[in-house]
Amino acid sequence: MSRLIVVSNRVSAPADPAAGSAGGLAMALSAALRKYDGLWFGWSGETTGHFTGDLEYEDRAGVTVALVDLEAQDVEEYYNGYANKTLWPLFHHRVDLTAYERAFGEGYERVNRRFAEVLAPLIEPDDVIWIHDYHLIPIARDLRRLGVKNRIGFFLHTPWPVRQLLVTLPHHRRLVESLFAYDLIGFQTQEWLDLFRDYVISEARGELSGYGGLEAFGRKVEIGVFPIGIDVQGFIDARNSREGNRTYDRMAASSAFRSMMVGVDRLDYSKGLEERMLGYEQFLHDNTDMRGDVFLVQVTPISRDDVDTYQDIRARLDALAGRINGEFADMDWQPIRYLNRSYRRDQLAGIYRAAKVCLVTPLRDGMNLVAKEYVAAQNPDDPGVLILSRFAGAAEQMGEALLVNPFSREEVAEAIKKALTMPKGERIRKWQSLMQVVRDTDVGIWRDNFVGALNAVEIVGDGDAPFHQGHADAA
Repeated sequence: MSRLIVVSNRVSAPADPAAGSAGGLAMALSAALRKYDGLWFGWSGETTGHFTGDLEYEDRAGVTVALVDLEAQDVEEYYNGYANKTLWPLFHHRVDLTAYERAFGEGYERVNRRFAEVLAPLIEPDDVIWIHDYHLIPIARDLRRLGVKNRIGFFLHTPWPVRQLLVTLPHHRRLVESLFAYDLIGFQTQEWLDLFRDYVISEARGELSGYGGLEAFGRKVEIGVFPIGIDVQGFIDARNSREGNRTYDRMAASSAFRSMMVGVDRLDYSKGLEERMLGYEQFLHDNTDMRGDVFLVQVTPISRDDVDTYQDIRARLDALAGRINGEFADMDWQPIRYLNRSYRRDQLAGIYRAAKVCLVTPLRDGMNLVAKEYVAAQNPDDPGVLILSRFAGAAEQMGEALLVNPFSREEVAEAIKKALTMPKGERIRKWQSLMQVVRDTDVGIWRDNFVGALNAVEIVGDGDAPFHQGHADAA
């Protein structure tokens, strides 16, 4: 059996699977790799005075990881710069926050080339390589230039932007061209795939190729939709664990016969946290009889705190939560518990289980695994209600949630009221449908579908398909 080599910017496989945080790439890939003889390669998160390419190997709960340090300049230009200040806001349609600086692009290219040079000697002839996310789009191109002929797949965890916004990116054609060094490109939803195909056909003059393929820049690539899921049984086990039950008991006791709502999101402007609080504020304005009977636990771990944009949103959220509590709180009731910290996965499972409502209201999101975790944590006999943004990738699958436009505070407020007053029979029916979706998109199914599709790609000749080395465009 061939090895699976997973490559991502950060290697964050937890040593204790139960202790992992909510959602995200780390838990999904850890669960996937435990069933494969493989390797997870990426940045250690540490800096070094001079890049050497030296690797540090670790075993984390059965997952072998290979870590490499980066120079401080690499981190500033590649990670804080191009990844977080250019591609992330652009892919989430925040052109107003997108920084186009030449040094960022140069750092991005340099780090991807360095990663490729360190990774290439580790690759054996039968290995299958799976690259993850926008940080590493060009790495397959650099691996091909080093002579790697293995099957290489790419999965984008974020949305893909509309063509009219993508063309604002300097050298956008070069970025998209580098994706044609892959054999398979996977997207979370049909919408993101359609937007990518629109760019290739309209801007790069590409063509459809066979069933599910595209041809452009002198290469063919297969594309497909592979909605990511959670480790369903692992999460249920975390919910039923000692710590999961203990956390549930604590939260249920602290509710004091009130209905608890929950939101769990990394601190980011794409998550719609301000809009969510404003919608909740509207609910409190409109439903005076329900004040004191409900409260929101908003768990928001701090991320990317050295980026100015994230410092700004943190200050705004602190002020907004304080304003709402100041206006509505009573001596024995606080409408918002705003927590800037992380919790273990088993603790989060207990929090989810105690919540009557979960608010997942991003402005634009690739999938959002919190939505699936909340559903998996519920008591089948008395489940809570999921309020889900129609702009989350999960909305394409989870139509039985209460779908909302997060930009409309009135719509969010109305959904909160509907969720809190929903009859038990309707809650059970919706939960059963949503739980079936969660099971059908388990991380193991996601992994097997993607790797199976990558292995099924027809490789012409010896696999060394031509790739354009030059970049004629100046866009």
